[in-house]
Amino acid sequence: MKNYRMIVAYDGTRYNGWQKQGDTDNTIQNKLETILSRMTGEKVDVHGAGRTDAGVHARGQVAQFRTEGGYEPAEILAYLNRYLPDDIGVLEVKEAAPRFHSRYNASNKYYLYRIVTKKAFHVFDRKYVYEYRGGPLDVEAMKVATLQLMGTHDFRSFCGNPRMNKSTVRTIRTIRITETADEIDIGFIGDGFLQYMVRILVGTLIEVGEHRRDPESMDALLEARSRRMAGPTAPAQGLTLMEVRYH
Repeated sequence: MKNYRMIVAYDGTRYNGWQKQGDTDNTIQNKLETILSRMTGEKVDVHGAGRTDAGVHARGQVAQFRTEGGYEPAEILAYLNRYLPDDIGVLEVKEAAPRFHSRYNASNKYYLYRIVTKKAFHVFDRKYVYEYRGGPLDVEAMKVATLQLMGTHDFRSFCGNPRMNKSTVRTIRTIRITETADEIDIGFIGDGFLQYMVRILVGTLIEVGEHRRDPESMDALLEARSRRMAGPTAPAQGLTLMEVRYH
């Protein structure tokens, strides 16, 4: 049985997220599995490195699957892109080591969240940004807040799953905020992220930028381990999984 690794890009606007669900077939994972199963005549399970939420996009999602057929990577690539909908594309297919797993072997994931404040400049990519209308944000205060969020912490306060019974400890290696005349981009690199974690972090940083939350209060927020203490969940369309990195 061969193990394959692929890079997938998708516009998540009309999908119910990456992960297949019992009540809908409208997920990225399901679309890929359906086509691969048709191609191979086998039941193919596709595993993604990140389980992106409904409405979240990806430019560099890494996925992995196994099949008994001795297919060439180019053959799989061509078949997938022939039958996938236009808002999902496979950028690369390679044969992987037998024990490679896209999620468990990932060392870092890079997510980018885009906030814009001037609608007129984003007519054509409005589905991929959060059009913020709350006035100027204090980006320097937001940068101060990120210093306490980087490193290894229990991020339960930033977890959107109230029934989470596994460890909520994660390591954020980098949070980088860059500002232009009409856009604020927040990049996150970490070893893994909880459900809605990046979007809750963004919602909390926006509150700091609005001077509704002290930038020095992040340590206390982490220690509280309570979702109620953190900010709102920022809209899904501003978030893109840019890259998954492996050792």
